[in-house]
Amino acid sequence: MPEEKMEIRLDADVFHKRARHFLSIWKSSLNKEPSDEIYQAFQGVNSILVVVGEIMEEYPYQKSTAIQQWLLGYEFTDTLILFTLDKIHFIVKEKRAEVFEQLKQGDRQVPIEIHKRSKDSSHNQTLFEQIISRISEGEQDKTSGNFVQEWQNAYNNFKQDFNEVDIAPGIAYVLAVKDDDELRTTRMACKISTAMMYLFINVVSSIIDEEKEITHEQLSEDVENMLYTKDEKWLTSHKSLQDVDFNRTDVCYAPIIQSGGVYDFKPSAQSNNNKLHDGTILCSLGVRYKSYCSNIGRTILIDPTKEQEKNYEFLLDVQRRTLELLKEGQKIGDIYTRVMNYVKSKRPDLADKFVKSLGHGMGIEFRESAYNLNQKNTKELKAGMMLNLFIGFIDLENPKATDEKSKIYSLWIIDTAKVNNNTAQLLTEGNRTLDSICFSLKDDNESDHETKKQPKRPPKTLDNKRTGNRKSAVLRTKFRSEEKDDESQDQRRKKHQEELAARKQADGLARFSEKSNEKTSQHKAVFRAFESYKRDTAIPKEVKDLKIIVDSKSESIILPVFGFAVPFHISTLKNVNKSEEGEYVYLRLNFLTPGQATGKKEDNPFDDPSATFVRAFTYRSTDQLLSDIYKKIIDLKKAAAKRETERKEMADLIAQDKLIEIKGRRPTQRLSDVFVRPGLEGKRVPGELEIHENGLRYHSHRTTQKLDILFSNIQHLFFQPCDNELIVLLHIHLNNPVIHGKKKTKDIQFYREASDVQFDETALLNKEFKQFTEKVAEASEGRVDVDIPFREIGFQGVPFRTNVLLQPTTECLVHLTDPPFLVVPLADIEIAHLERVQFGLKNFDLVFIFKDYTRPPVHINTIPMNQLENVKDWLECSKLLTLATIASSVDVNFYEGTQNLNWAQIMKTINSDPADFFEQGGWSFLKLHSENEDSAASSDSASEYMQSEDSFEESSSDGSSLDEDASDVIGSESEEESDESAPDWDEHEEKARRADERKHGIKNGEDSDDDRKKNKKFRR
Repeated sequence: MPEEKMEIRLDADVFHKRARHFLSIWKSSLNKEPSDEIYQAFQGVNSILVVVGEIMEEYPYQKSTAIQQWLLGYEFTDTLILFTLDKIHFIVKEKRAEVFEQLKQGDRQVPIEIHKRSKDSSHNQTLFEQIISRISEGEQDKTSGNFVQEWQNAYNNFKQDFNEVDIAPGIAYVLAVKDDDELRTTRMACKISTAMMYLFINVVSSIIDEEKEITHEQLSEDVENMLYTKDEKWLTSHKSLQDVDFNRTDVCYAPIIQSGGVYDFKPSAQSNNNKLHDGTILCSLGVRYKSYCSNIGRTILIDPTKEQEKNYEFLLDVQRRTLELLKEGQKIGDIYTRVMNYVKSKRPDLADKFVKSLGHGMGIEFRESAYNLNQKNTKELKAGMMLNLFIGFIDLENPKATDEKSKIYSLWIIDTAKVNNNTAQLLTEGNRTLDSICFSLKDDNESDHETKKQPKRPPKTLDNKRTGNRKSAVLRTKFRSEEKDDESQDQRRKKHQEELAARKQADGLARFSEKSNEKTSQHKAVFRAFESYKRDTAIPKEVKDLKIIVDSKSESIILPVFGFAVPFHISTLKNVNKSEEGEYVYLRLNFLTPGQATGKKEDNPFDDPSATFVRAFTYRSTDQLLSDIYKKIIDLKKAAAKRETERKEMADLIAQDKLIEIKGRRPTQRLSDVFVRPGLEGKRVPGELEIHENGLRYHSHRTTQKLDILFSNIQHLFFQPCDNELIVLLHIHLNNPVIHGKKKTKDIQFYREASDVQFDETALLNKEFKQFTEKVAEASEGRVDVDIPFREIGFQGVPFRTNVLLQPTTECLVHLTDPPFLVVPLADIEIAHLERVQFGLKNFDLVFIFKDYTRPPVHINTIPMNQLENVKDWLECSKLLTLATIASSVDVNFYEGTQNLNWAQIMKTINSDPADFFEQGGWSFLKLHSENEDSAASSDSASEYMQSEDSFEESSSDGSSLDEDASDVIGSESEEESDESAPDWDEHEEKARRADERKHGIKNGEDSDDDRKKNKKFRR
């Protein structure tokens, strides 16, 4: 409730927009049938009265204060609002009347009349009598005070003349669907709730780690005080919460914490005075921001059994199923029935333990009882509703319990969800997966049967000092001699990496098992059949002269062979050579055959490799016409190579849906005067970026070109401010590439230059781009979240050819300032490898290997050695990003070594048989290789993967296209001789030397800095 002395500013535009909406629904209900839901909500009344006296703290959620908050943005005591079909009346104090005068501003006003109440009782009696007409009162809210008593005295004299009905369902109907401003406020409330839950889980883990005793009630108070403490560092450190007005935040209820076998799922549940038990811990908390509620609840499992993990996974599965059913037009009762049937079909043993209600509607009121998600409710959901989604199983039995309090446990997961046209969207993400809520306190030397088996998802380990062997993360001494017993950071990191490696190995074995082995063959080269001519009549007539004919139309070469004209498709030609000896001109055509070394590219597939093939033809003539034929073949080969390259480039393009434009008006949500990269064809001109129903459109008034991007194709959305940069930008990384400017791209960027902007205007520029980016995320209905680079933990590196600043984000590692752009999603990474990590070097390299083994690894070279620990910390756990990792915490398994590896050869070996690779130990060869390097025995372990100078040159040429194809075609006389005759002794020695290099990995002396600099030249 605002204080009288506060400067209260009412938003007239919001008031009139919502008042028009309220009146239009109310009026439309008068024309409905009595059986219609809207008519039943308003019951045909022609006036609505809302009376608010003194606010009673024990009743924080009431319809009368909710309608005030919705229309005015504040709760006003001693205020009466009368809605009629043509006007809204306010009765307020004389001093407060000045505040309400602000509503008489703006366009398209709803008629209002403000009546001033004084201290004169007779004046107030006359005023009340003038207001009284056919009144339908709202829900019988609990209210009191002199103002209410004075009104009741006047109203009782006329009460018998009116037909009173409960209008609470009508108000609930109007408030159920949220507009854009309400959704934005609710999203912020959800972010605060998620941040508090993240901190709560950390607090609980510390309490259990340090063996502290605390009651549920005391812990609930501590969690609640987090929001009211003056030190808000833990919240403001999250970039998405830096704009929060913490003066307008409050808890919806005292946080509920339960453990020790006593669980209560009723709405009236409270934290009891029992001590926290390290078994199954339930917590739920809610935050109100600007009066809009959010709620989140999580289960924490300490040393869970396999059965408990299985039940929790099923709990998440039920929530996913429920979200698919929560969409516009679905009846609430039908949704509960279908979810219950799903539980019965999948886990009938848990059906009687399932919750009786899936939650309720939520908004300004925490519990909108008209929209309880139970089996009896016949109301339909509408897009824009906010729900408190409650999924849980209560009082489950644990036969493997180690103590009495662990024999009974319960599971729940509570989230705030938004109803959409399709699947509902969760607004409270984070700490949902088993990995993030499951902790282990068992000793390494415990022989419990549960710990012997390798879990599919190893739970996180809490350092605990319950026995002499357990270590604690808390500093318990100031003496260095005693600190030696504590685990060092490197030891903890090594232990964690071993857990990640074990998980990767288990996942790899499951992924490439014999049952799924057929998937590994789908990336193998496929034989492509070419046909020069479908019928004889299509062959050129010039073949009668038995001359060499180059037919560009059919992409074929017709050669005379023993008196016959034989066509060869250009794709069968490896290269062509021309040489002159005296008066003769020799033309040699070499064809592709099985078992032939084809250089840097993959072997070409053949329909029947055992068939007989023609390897080469040689023609001799004194006519210089062969020189012209040679040139035509070269041109045809180049054109064919170019077309093949374009075909491969466009192979992964997917047909995009059409953009659904906003009809009838120009989009109001747009970003003006921005440039796009890659740019449009022609002159560089600014344009506008607009938000439409299912995507974005960029266009410029100076050109007819336009660029459409659908929300469904956006994988990551980045906002990078112009702090310490010359541009402010919005960057989009796509799921599937699109054609833009005649080129294929997966990264599109919209930016505005800040070099001409005054220093004090940069904040406005950042705010404009940030707000637009957030609007894009909201319009996408949960498909996209805004990600902001963390410059403070960035590091220098060379991903392409220049040294740039690489910045981690919540979900990626990016470089967005200059093209070429780099976006490496952490979720796509299989492992990372730190190379050239040894004493005496100033730089090291970082290689990312992706889960899709056909995708080339990403190399980031020349990272300063003083950044090594920071990079390790970031890879070890993205919690280094503080609260930004709430939505997605990804631990990256990494290895390190002193040499650069030949990853092209490694990935080729892995792709040939992934199942065998993991059966032989998988990525453990990197660890073995690193250990062998330390013991000076690297030549005998994993040496086949080491990269020599020659392989550097070969790998650096993998991306070649037209020029290399042309060089293959042109060839040389020496190549011709090698095709005509057997290899000589020099070639045998060269092959032997290369075989030795492949066996031992590196040349002598490659460890020197000079040689390494040479290698860098090729690698970049």
